[in-house]
Amino acid sequence: MKSTVYEFEVYEDDGWLIAEPFDLDGGTQGEDYEDLCAMVTDWLKVTVEDSAIRGVEMPKPTFGNAPRHGGSILLVSVMAGLETVERVTAAEAARMLGVSAGRVSQMLASGQLEGWRDGHSSYVTLDSLRARMAAPREAGRPRAAACA
Repeated sequence: MKSTVYEFEVYEDDGWLIAEPFDLDGGTQGEDYEDLCAMVTDWLKVTVEDSAIRGVEMPKPTFGNAPRHGGSILLVSVMAGLETVERVTAAEAARMLGVSAGRVSQMLASGQLEGWRDGHSSYVTLDSLRARMAAPREAGRPRAAACA
């Protein structure tokens, strides 16, 4: 895990404070400066973790950027990576869902759960597991894919 630092521009729009990074897509907003700082820190942490889960390198940050919307510059630093992702093993996820480990592998492959492999171990994010457990379930077995 390492420290990740990016520059954001902070500006006001329709009564909200907006924070947009210079080197990443997206951004976040807050009701006031304190709220915005909490939101932008969370946003950057989740962005770094998602990149680590997908095995995609984060873009190189640039510094000394000029505001694009007449705002001010905010530097944000987070400690994030695979180590900070709340997770369980695939076997634990299977027990929690009441399915087989093979079914968890299928759910990971189809995008129904989010996770990654590290050597011989597979991990499932707790966020995706909680979302799956909260989603209403249809009765019966999943439909088989149609053959072409």
